[in-house]
Amino acid sequence: MSAQPGRPRILFVEDEASIADPFSKALERAGFETVSARTAREALELAARVEPDLVLLDLTLPDGDGRDVCRELRRRSNIPILMLTARGSELDRIVGLELGADDYVVKPFSGAEVIARIRAVLRRASQTEQRLEPLVVDGLEVDPAARTTSLDGRELDLTRREFDLLVRLVRDAGRVVTREDLMAEVWDENWFGSTKTLDVHVGWLRRKLGDDPAAPRFIHTVRGVGYRFTAPEEPSP
Repeated sequence: MSAQPGRPRILFVEDEASIADPFSKALERAGFETVSARTAREALELAARVEPDLVLLDLTLPDGDGRDVCRELRRRSNIPILMLTARGSELDRIVGLELGADDYVVKPFSGAEVIARIRAVLRRASQTEQRLEPLVVDGLEVDPAARTTSLDGRELDLTRREFDLLVRLVRDAGRVVTREDLMAEVWDENWFGSTKTLDVHVGWLRRKLGDDPAAPRFIHTVRGVGYRFTAPEEPSP
């Protein structure tokens, strides 16, 4: 089942009809095709059957936690996920992003803001996948088309956000990428939260790369500016 040409398909997982019904109509007016699920089980079944372009996922569902749905969706594929929840603490946001969500919106929300975020997430996903040539630096191979990463022949399990962050850094290997550019391109040019989430994701990425911040093989911190990925010709420490 494919989406209508020019109309990205959104799987909207929300059990409250008072939210799901009017916002589904708003999404359709904005040019999206919508498919609705009211439970975690239905969400996973529909995601496999209708192949949505993005999942808009509420975390509080009658038969489970939306975070479990996010974890399972991410295990199956790299489909973009935007979490929608009443939980607004920074820790909740970080946990959601760690599970593989691409963005996080807190209720009550502005419909216009959510639609803008959906478009931004879809745009970033499209831009990443358009860079088809594999990127190779010092035993690390990143394939944007297949969305796979291997280090010294061993495949790495990265979340979508970690993968996009790695692609952005490797694409400019040897050059400093500012914190502002990373937040704008990997998160959102209108990101309103703390940039601490960037440091958290860099930390997770370093652990998966086996990278020591004190003597980095790959990701170098440029204090007060941003991060630099090792240049292809740069020797390892």
